[in-house]
Amino acid sequence: MDILYLMILCSVSLAAIFLVVFIVYARKGQFEDDESPAVRILFDDEKVEEKDETGNKNKDEKEIGENNKN
Repeated sequence: MDILYLMILCSVSLAAIFLVVFIVYARKGQFEDDESPAVRILFDDEKVEEKDETGNKNKDEKEIGENNKN
């Protein structure tokens, strides 16, 4: 019977800790923006093109591998 009292005490104290943490983060504004993360995935990102170090695009087409030497 003693273990039952201990388990009830542990579960109530754990619930109280979670409640305090929830209240603290709710006051800080953690849960205010709940719509934009779900909608953000629907928008396309802008494509970013990477430039060569030399800026020569024909170089990549000619040199496919290191072993392709003429």
